[in-house]
Amino acid sequence: MELKYCWRCKMEVLMLNKEEHAIASKLYAKGFKVLKKDRQERFKELLDYYNDLTGFGETEPNAIMHHSLAQFGPDCEKCGKPYRTQKAKLCAACGNKRIVTE
Repeated sequence: MELKYCWRCKMEVLMLNKEEHAIASKLYAKGFKVLKKDRQERFKELLDYYNDLTGFGETEPNAIMHHSLAQFGPDCEKCGKPYRTQKAKLCAACGNKRIVTE
């Protein structure tokens, strides 16, 4: 887990590593199989897992699923916020042009 800026949430959040996100993904999928109308009840296991892990009071299951380190690129050389993807060539936060070497 690592504290990173989330461009969707517009704040720094604890991002899940590969192993943590794999567990969260299974709990997310399980929530769709629960026959309850209330989203908080359907995804209770996922929300509890994330909140226990991070100490943050997340209430939106979809937000947890995009808080994965693997989905973001490296930190921008200019502003320090992560690129939106591994292949991003432009920092959405500050406009820095990244030189991607393959």
